[in-house]
Amino acid sequence: MITSIIVALGENNEIGKDGKLLCRLPADLKHFKEITWGHTVIMGRKTFESLPEGPLPNRKNIVLSRNRDLKIEGAKVYRTLNSALVYLLNENEVFIIGGAQIYEQILPIVDKIYLTKIHAVFPDADAFFPPVSMSGWKEIKRETFPADEKNPYPYSFIELAH
Repeated sequence: MITSIIVALGENNEIGKDGKLLCRLPADLKHFKEITWGHTVIMGRKTFESLPEGPLPNRKNIVLSRNRDLKIEGAKVYRTLNSALVYLLNENEVFIIGGAQIYEQILPIVDKIYLTKIHAVFPDADAFFPPVSMSGWKEIKRETFPADEKNPYPYSFIELAH
């Protein structure tokens, strides 16, 4: 199984504000959907609660929560990341989609990172991606785009692998 992180970051590793994404970037949402479609996504409870329409369609949704009684229609709930990963051993690739605590837990064993780098600073952000040593990571792909009428900031799609 390949474990992958998919994340959008501002220039200072910002990932969110008040339980929401940093900004609306339609190109990133489309990119996220294309990459994760048909796969398993793993997220913390707060990330799940931030989804506007509940479980993501055409994906197996896994939610991590310490609450033993939590039941979510359309998603499987696990208490730990390790127990979820054991359940998913036969999957081809699984995607960790947030939040910051879950990213921090998976970083030591993650195989790939699908990174959207938003070329802007978000001073009001209150959630950040954990620091990552880039040693051992190789950039596989990079596409950079200017801001346009739909996407208010320039951004890059970057794929990293060990």
